[in-house]
Amino acid sequence: MKISEALEIFSQTHPGMVRSHNEDSVACEQALGLVVLADGMGGYNAGEVASGIAVSVVMTEISHRLLNASPVEPGEPDGEELGVTLLRDNIQKANASIFYAAQSQPQYAGMGTTLVSGLFYDNRVVVGHVGDSRMYRLRGEVLESITRDHSLLQEQIDSGMISVEDARLSKNKNLVTRAVGIDADVEPEIHVHDVLVGDIYLLCSDGLNDMVEDDDIQSTLYALQSNLPLAASQLIQLANDNGGRDNVSVILVKVKGKFAVPRGLLAKLLSWFEK
Repeated sequence: MKISEALEIFSQTHPGMVRSHNEDSVACEQALGLVVLADGMGGYNAGEVASGIAVSVVMTEISHRLLNASPVEPGEPDGEELGVTLLRDNIQKANASIFYAAQSQPQYAGMGTTLVSGLFYDNRVVVGHVGDSRMYRLRGEVLESITRDHSLLQEQIDSGMISVEDARLSKNKNLVTRAVGIDADVEPEIHVHDVLVGDIYLLCSDGLNDMVEDDDIQSTLYALQSNLPLAASQLIQLANDNGGRDNVSVILVKVKGKFAVPRGLLAKLLSWFEK
């Protein structure tokens, strides 16, 4: 099954109830199974600029490269798949673009962005993230975060300094330890996960998970999984009903069928006839 037929994708973003403008950016390319979400930071409109650059670079560069290549091709001498290489390299390219803009234009000094992205192919998803924007997976009735925040709070939880329950009340929620564009170099965290038919993937800015408990995210996704636009709207409404202190953005990806990459002579013949 083609990736565009195997996946259903829907995105929505909202400024929230407090902020005057929206510094989140989202983008999706159904035909490639590519989704990107970024949550910008910086004074004036700098956060919006940073998140916009990040999303644009990742989407444009990966889309262009995959026009004439398969994500399962070797992308590095060590045999790493092209899909993995593309996600890592282009997050780093986005980092360089934002850092250069911040260094060369005083009004953008110090701007940066978190980023979470997924590239779906061959019944898997490559997930790349920097900062505290998240990707969750609903499989059956179980909701699980498949990214780990790059934040001071997460480090405190990991070290046992604070419990998960107490972390919900912490004032250090927004202190990220890694972001795109802040330093000359950044190391995105990249993982590959197997995908099953029926899975739902949620990418979100912290404007959602800071305002809505994971249990409520789970129950909303489970109840409304047959209607992604309604699910997205309800998640954003929950965040706003709980205070909406930040911009809130979501991307939902529902896996409706298998999308293995064809291999061998038959695949080459089918590819030739499709041209």
